[in-house]
Amino acid sequence: MRGLAGRVAIVTGGGGAIGGATCRRLAAEGAKVAVFDVNRDAAVRTATAILDHGGKAEAFACDISSHDSVREAVAQVASGLGPVDILVNNAGWDVFRPFLQTAPEDWQKLIAINLTGALNMHHAVLPQMVQRRSGRIVNIASDAARVGSSGEAVYAACKAGLVALSKTLAREHARDGITFNVVCPGPTDSPLLGSVVNAAGNPEKLREAFRRAIPLGRIGQPDDLTGAICFFASDDASFVTGQVLSVSGGLTMAG
Repeated sequence: MRGLAGRVAIVTGGGGAIGGATCRRLAAEGAKVAVFDVNRDAAVRTATAILDHGGKAEAFACDISSHDSVREAVAQVASGLGPVDILVNNAGWDVFRPFLQTAPEDWQKLIAINLTGALNMHHAVLPQMVQRRSGRIVNIASDAARVGSSGEAVYAACKAGLVALSKTLAREHARDGITFNVVCPGPTDSPLLGSVVNAAGNPEKLREAFRRAIPLGRIGQPDDLTGAICFFASDDASFVTGQVLSVSGGLTMAG
Protein backbone atom coordinates (compact mmCIF):
# COMPACT_ATOMS: atom_id res chain seq x y z
CA MET A 1 0.00 0.00 0.00
CA ARG A 2 1.22 3.51 -0.79
CA GLY A 3 2.89 5.61 1.87
CA LEU A 4 3.68 3.05 4.56
CA ALA A 5 7.36 2.48 3.83
CA GLY A 6 9.56 4.36 6.27
CA ARG A 7 6.64 5.59 8.39
CA VAL A 8 6.77 5.24 12.18
CA ALA A 9 3.75 3.35 13.52
CA ILE A 10 2.68 2.70 17.11
CA VAL A 11 0.43 -0.30 17.69
CA THR A 12 -1.02 -0.74 21.17
CA GLY A 13 -1.64 -4.28 22.37
CA GLY A 14 1.05 -5.26 19.88
CA GLY A 15 1.92 -8.38 21.82
CA GLY A 16 -1.52 -9.90 21.28
CA ALA A 17 -3.15 -11.74 18.40
CA ILE A 18 -4.67 -8.88 16.38
CA GLY A 19 -2.03 -6.39 17.48
CA GLY A 20 0.81 -8.75 16.62
CA ALA A 21 -0.64 -9.47 13.18
CA THR A 22 -1.03 -5.73 12.59
CA CYS A 23 2.58 -5.06 13.63
CA ARG A 24 3.87 -7.75 11.28
CA ARG A 25 1.79 -6.48 8.34
CA LEU A 26 2.89 -2.88 8.85
CA ALA A 27 6.51 -4.01 9.03
CA ALA A 28 6.05 -6.06 5.85
CA GLU A 29 4.81 -2.86 4.18
CA GLY A 30 8.05 -1.15 5.24
CA ALA A 31 6.93 0.73 8.34
CA LYS A 32 9.06 1.11 11.46
CA VAL A 33 6.88 -0.39 14.17
CA ALA A 34 6.75 0.55 17.86
CA VAL A 35 5.18 -2.43 19.60
CA PHE A 36 3.33 -1.22 22.71
CA ASP A 37 2.09 -3.71 25.28
CA VAL A 38 1.64 -3.76 29.04
CA ASN A 39 3.39 -7.14 28.88
CA ARG A 40 6.94 -6.33 27.83
CA ASP A 41 7.78 -9.97 27.05
CA ALA A 42 4.85 -10.16 24.63
CA ALA A 43 5.96 -6.94 22.94
CA VAL A 44 9.50 -8.26 22.63
CA ARG A 45 8.26 -11.47 21.00
CA THR A 46 6.42 -9.49 18.32
CA ALA A 47 9.33 -7.13 17.71
CA THR A 48 11.81 -10.02 17.55
CA ALA A 49 9.67 -11.86 14.99
CA ILE A 50 9.66 -8.73 12.82
CA LEU A 51 13.42 -8.23 13.15
CA ASP A 52 14.04 -11.88 12.30
CA HIS A 53 12.22 -11.32 9.00
CA GLY A 54 14.23 -8.23 8.12
CA GLY A 55 11.72 -5.64 9.33
CA LYS A 56 12.15 -2.73 11.69
CA ALA A 57 10.55 -2.82 15.13
CA GLU A 58 11.15 -1.97 18.76
CA ALA A 59 9.29 -3.15 21.87
CA PHE A 60 7.96 -0.76 24.50
CA ALA A 61 6.37 -1.65 27.82
CA CYS A 62 3.43 0.71 28.23
CA ASP A 63 0.35 0.78 30.44
CA ILE A 64 -2.05 2.72 28.25
CA SER A 65 -4.37 3.36 31.21
CA SER A 66 -1.63 5.58 32.69
CA HIS A 67 -1.21 9.01 31.11
CA ASP A 68 2.36 9.25 32.42
CA SER A 69 3.32 5.82 31.07
CA VAL A 70 1.92 6.70 27.66
CA ARG A 71 3.68 10.06 27.44
CA GLU A 72 7.00 8.49 28.43
CA ALA A 73 6.69 5.66 25.90
CA VAL A 74 5.64 7.99 23.06
CA ALA A 75 8.60 10.26 23.83
CA GLN A 76 10.91 7.23 23.64
CA VAL A 77 9.47 6.31 20.23
CA ALA A 78 9.98 9.84 18.91
CA SER A 79 13.59 9.95 20.09
CA GLY A 80 14.45 6.41 18.96
CA LEU A 81 12.45 5.76 15.79
CA GLY A 82 11.35 9.26 14.82
CA PRO A 83 8.12 11.28 14.86
CA VAL A 84 4.98 9.16 14.94
CA ASP A 85 3.15 8.99 11.62
CA ILE A 86 0.61 6.25 12.41
CA LEU A 87 -1.22 5.26 15.58
CA VAL A 88 -3.24 2.05 15.80
CA ASN A 89 -5.23 1.91 19.04
CA ASN A 90 -5.77 -1.83 19.28
CA ALA A 91 -5.35 -2.77 22.95
CA GLY A 92 -8.53 -4.03 24.58
CA TRP A 93 -9.93 -6.14 27.38
CA ASP A 94 -13.35 -7.59 28.10
CA VAL A 95 -15.32 -9.45 30.74
CA PHE A 96 -18.23 -11.47 29.38
CA ARG A 97 -21.23 -11.47 31.69
CA PRO A 98 -24.66 -9.78 31.94
CA PHE A 99 -24.49 -6.18 33.10
CA LEU A 100 -26.27 -6.82 36.41
CA GLN A 101 -23.63 -9.42 37.24
CA THR A 102 -20.80 -6.94 36.82
CA ALA A 103 -19.41 -4.64 39.51
CA PRO A 104 -17.96 -1.10 39.52
CA GLU A 105 -14.41 -2.47 39.63
CA ASP A 106 -15.15 -4.32 36.36
CA TRP A 107 -16.42 -1.10 34.78
CA GLN A 108 -13.37 0.84 35.91
CA LYS A 109 -10.95 -1.62 34.35
CA LEU A 110 -12.98 -1.88 31.15
CA ILE A 111 -13.15 1.89 30.77
CA ALA A 112 -9.49 2.39 31.72
CA ILE A 113 -8.23 0.02 29.02
CA ASN A 114 -10.81 0.35 26.25
CA LEU A 115 -11.56 4.08 26.37
CA THR A 116 -9.22 6.00 28.68
CA GLY A 117 -6.26 4.17 27.16
CA ALA A 118 -7.19 5.42 23.69
CA LEU A 119 -7.72 8.95 25.05
CA ASN A 120 -4.24 8.87 26.56
CA MET A 121 -2.70 7.70 23.30
CA HIS A 122 -4.45 10.35 21.24
CA HIS A 123 -3.46 13.05 23.72
CA ALA A 124 0.22 12.07 23.55
CA VAL A 125 0.52 11.53 19.79
CA LEU A 126 -1.73 14.21 18.31
CA PRO A 127 0.35 17.31 19.17
CA GLN A 128 3.29 16.17 17.05
CA MET A 129 0.95 15.22 14.21
CA VAL A 130 -0.71 18.64 14.36
CA GLN A 131 2.68 20.31 14.32
CA ARG A 132 3.70 18.35 11.22
CA ARG A 133 0.20 18.60 9.69
CA SER A 134 0.14 14.91 8.90
CA GLY A 135 -0.96 11.68 10.55
CA ARG A 136 -3.08 8.55 10.39
CA ILE A 137 -4.99 7.20 13.38
CA VAL A 138 -6.82 3.89 13.20
CA ASN A 139 -8.97 2.90 16.16
CA ILE A 140 -9.97 -0.73 16.65
CA ALA A 141 -13.49 -0.81 18.08
CA SER A 142 -15.93 -3.72 17.77
CA ASP A 143 -19.15 -4.61 16.05
CA ALA A 144 -20.53 -4.63 19.60
CA ALA A 145 -20.34 -0.84 19.36
CA ARG A 146 -22.55 -0.82 16.27
CA VAL A 147 -25.24 -3.35 17.10
CA GLY A 148 -24.77 -4.29 20.78
CA SER A 149 -23.71 -7.61 22.22
CA SER A 150 -25.31 -9.47 25.11
CA GLY A 151 -22.88 -9.87 28.00
CA GLU A 152 -20.67 -6.99 26.86
CA ALA A 153 -22.57 -3.87 27.90
CA VAL A 154 -19.67 -1.82 29.28
CA TYR A 155 -17.23 -3.05 26.64
CA ALA A 156 -19.73 -2.10 23.92
CA ALA A 157 -20.23 1.30 25.54
CA CYS A 158 -16.47 1.93 25.55
CA LYS A 159 -16.12 0.90 21.92
CA ALA A 160 -19.09 3.06 20.93
CA GLY A 161 -17.33 5.92 22.69
CA LEU A 162 -14.24 5.20 20.61
CA VAL A 163 -16.32 5.45 17.43
CA ALA A 164 -17.75 8.81 18.54
CA LEU A 165 -14.30 10.04 19.57
CA SER A 166 -12.90 9.13 16.16
CA LYS A 167 -15.63 10.97 14.28
CA THR A 168 -15.29 14.06 16.46
CA LEU A 169 -11.51 14.21 16.16
CA ALA A 170 -11.83 13.62 12.42
CA ARG A 171 -13.81 16.86 12.25
CA GLU A 172 -11.55 18.78 14.63
CA HIS A 173 -8.33 17.86 12.83
CA ALA A 174 -9.37 17.55 9.18
CA ARG A 175 -7.60 20.82 8.33
CA ASP A 176 -4.47 19.54 10.07
CA GLY A 177 -4.13 16.74 7.52
CA ILE A 178 -4.83 14.00 10.09
CA THR A 179 -7.32 11.22 9.42
CA PHE A 180 -9.20 9.11 11.96
CA ASN A 181 -10.93 5.89 10.98
CA VAL A 182 -12.32 2.86 12.80
CA VAL A 183 -12.12 -0.87 12.16
CA CYS A 184 -14.77 -2.98 13.89
CA PRO A 185 -13.85 -6.66 14.15
CA GLY A 186 -16.49 -9.31 14.51
CA PRO A 187 -15.71 -12.57 16.38
CA THR A 188 -12.00 -13.13 15.83
CA ASP A 189 -9.88 -16.08 16.87
CA SER A 190 -7.88 -14.54 19.71
CA PRO A 191 -7.26 -15.02 23.44
CA LEU A 192 -10.07 -12.53 24.11
CA LEU A 193 -12.59 -14.64 22.20
CA GLY A 194 -11.11 -17.74 23.81
CA SER A 195 -11.79 -16.37 27.29
CA VAL A 196 -15.40 -15.67 26.32
CA VAL A 197 -15.90 -19.14 24.83
CA ASN A 198 -14.16 -20.96 27.67
CA ALA A 199 -16.31 -19.18 30.25
CA ALA A 200 -19.43 -20.64 28.67
CA GLY A 201 -21.07 -23.81 29.91
CA ASN A 202 -20.55 -25.50 26.55
CA PRO A 203 -17.57 -23.83 24.82
CA GLU A 204 -17.71 -25.85 21.60
CA LYS A 205 -21.42 -25.18 21.20
CA LEU A 206 -20.83 -21.42 21.61
CA ARG A 207 -17.93 -21.44 19.14
CA GLU A 208 -20.11 -23.26 16.62
CA ALA A 209 -22.91 -20.74 17.21
CA PHE A 210 -20.50 -17.91 16.42
CA ARG A 211 -19.40 -19.69 13.25
CA ARG A 212 -22.95 -20.38 12.08
CA ALA A 213 -23.96 -16.75 12.65
CA ILE A 214 -21.30 -15.46 10.27
CA PRO A 215 -22.45 -15.47 6.64
CA LEU A 216 -18.97 -16.30 5.32
CA GLY A 217 -19.05 -19.41 7.49
CA ARG A 218 -15.99 -19.06 9.70
CA ILE A 219 -14.62 -17.14 12.66
CA GLY A 220 -12.25 -14.37 11.68
CA GLN A 221 -8.48 -14.67 11.94
CA PRO A 222 -6.21 -11.81 13.09
CA ASP A 223 -4.71 -11.53 9.59
CA ASP A 224 -8.21 -10.86 8.20
CA LEU A 225 -8.11 -7.45 9.88
CA THR A 226 -4.70 -6.20 8.85
CA GLY A 227 -5.59 -5.21 5.31
CA ALA A 228 -8.33 -2.84 6.47
CA ILE A 229 -6.10 -1.39 9.18
CA CYS A 230 -3.18 -0.83 6.83
CA PHE A 231 -5.49 0.67 4.21
CA PHE A 232 -6.69 3.34 6.64
CA ALA A 233 -3.07 3.96 7.69
CA SER A 234 -1.85 4.32 4.12
CA ASP A 235 -1.86 7.09 1.53
CA ASP A 236 -4.46 5.08 -0.37
CA ALA A 237 -6.94 6.34 2.27
CA SER A 238 -5.75 9.95 2.27
CA PHE A 239 -9.27 11.19 1.40
CA VAL A 240 -11.05 8.91 3.91
CA THR A 241 -11.75 10.11 7.44
CA GLY A 242 -14.39 9.61 10.11
CA GLN A 243 -15.40 6.23 8.69
CA VAL A 244 -16.26 2.92 10.37
CA LEU A 245 -15.63 -0.42 8.66
CA SER A 246 -16.80 -3.78 9.95
CA VAL A 247 -14.52 -6.74 9.28
CA SER A 248 -16.83 -9.48 10.45
CA GLY A 249 -17.51 -11.91 7.61
CA GLY A 250 -20.87 -10.22 7.12
CA LEU A 251 -22.08 -10.80 10.68
CA THR A 252 -23.17 -7.17 10.79
CA MET A 253 -24.09 -5.15 7.73
CA ALA A 254 -24.73 -1.78 9.32
CA GLY A 255 -24.97 1.19 6.99
